[in-house]
Amino acid sequence: MTEIRSFRALYYNPERIPELGEVVTQPYDKISPAMQERYYWSSPYNLARIIKGREGPGDTLQNNVYTRAAQRFQDWNQRRILMADSEPALYPYYQEYAVPGQPGVRKERRGFIALCRLEDYAAGVVHRHEETLAGPKQDRLQLLQATRAHFGQIFMLYSDPDGTVEAMLQGCAASRPWEQVTDEYGSLHIVWRVSDPAVMEAVTAAMRAKKLIIADGHHRYETALAYRHYCREQGRTDDRAEYVMVTLVRMESAGLTILPTHRVVHSLPRFDWSRFADQARPFFDWETLKLTGSGAEQSVQLAESLTQAGRERPTLGIYADPGKSARLSLRRDVDLAGLLPDVPETLRQLDVVLLHRLLLEKVLGIDRQAVREEKNLRYVRELAGALDEVAGGRAQLCFLLNPTPIEAVRDNAFAGHVMPQKSTDFYPKLLSGLTIYGLDPPGEK
Repeated sequence: MTEIRSFRALYYNPERIPELGEVVTQPYDKISPAMQERYYWSSPYNLARIIKGREGPGDTLQNNVYTRAAQRFQDWNQRRILMADSEPALYPYYQEYAVPGQPGVRKERRGFIALCRLEDYAAGVVHRHEETLAGPKQDRLQLLQATRAHFGQIFMLYSDPDGTVEAMLQGCAASRPWEQVTDEYGSLHIVWRVSDPAVMEAVTAAMRAKKLIIADGHHRYETALAYRHYCREQGRTDDRAEYVMVTLVRMESAGLTILPTHRVVHSLPRFDWSRFADQARPFFDWETLKLTGSGAEQSVQLAESLTQAGRERPTLGIYADPGKSARLSLRRDVDLAGLLPDVPETLRQLDVVLLHRLLLEKVLGIDRQAVREEKNLRYVRELAGALDEVAGGRAQLCFLLNPTPIEAVRDNAFAGHVMPQKSTDFYPKLLSGLTIYGLDPPGEK
């Protein structure tokens, strides 16, 4: 059973922070060094100073990025930079955005922010769809232990073909927004608050029968689980640690957009284009591509080529310096059941799974442990950015993917089948800092 509840969100005090855009951020794992620098300069109260702190030369166990984050969080509360909502509420959250790669196309994604009781995956209530990486979970756990707060929401999907839950909250859109901000990508984020007990109870009741899929935030969800287990082991009665802050979006929404995440490969002892092509051909039909023009123009050509071929069978692209590129489509005669007997059939049809299991593992020798530890891979959203990594000499090659369909995410997650890390990129991201969930009751920290 899915248990959600309203809460008194912490939020930026508009009297102290009149420009919300100066303090909210993209999720921590999307903050590049350049973005971090810009966030730091935008305001002394930008949330990046807590969720993406800088290490200093004098850091010790007693004075590090995590303890400084906790000190800042406490200070901002005491000085009423952050304040608690006056009463528990649910927070409808709409995002209006331009779809990358589709000029002139704008969508609206609707969801709502609430607390959700943490459930182990084995309970069959919350389902993951991707594997996780070791490093980010340890980092997020240390931040959670130090601050005892969740600064961003886990992005959760639920099925509701008729939009019943959405309709219960839709009336709020006629009222004045509680928060509104446009992010650096031009996406408009609008938040309302609903504190009507009857509406909140109706939404809570309607959600009880739902199963949830984590769209974004696997690392933070598993971090919250680890912290809950820690509190239980310590014998602490900490009901607030049994919940995590989430944004819930129905998966049938026309406003849902999934982008691919491309793989950039680096630090291989050796890489030879011709040898790689020979080893890949038993699995894929290999078609050399002739790209022309600027990097941006080449990106468009590659994207169009992958989209067209991907309608018929699993397809991916490869690009290596100097300017070598090819399109790889799964051979129609390949015996995937024999090659990958441990991989469920529904996963064997996904580009990203075939990339990891056939090309990364079998051809390049990058095993799953190396992937988990990010030894040879970086993940890049923009296709042009992946090409630039190679052209600039920061990588040896990159693999380019089509988006994973939402139906594949849903069916595999509910079946308990997990895709490789970064198999999806739900766009746009949920901003961090719109609402904050403190594990200490408002006023105590």
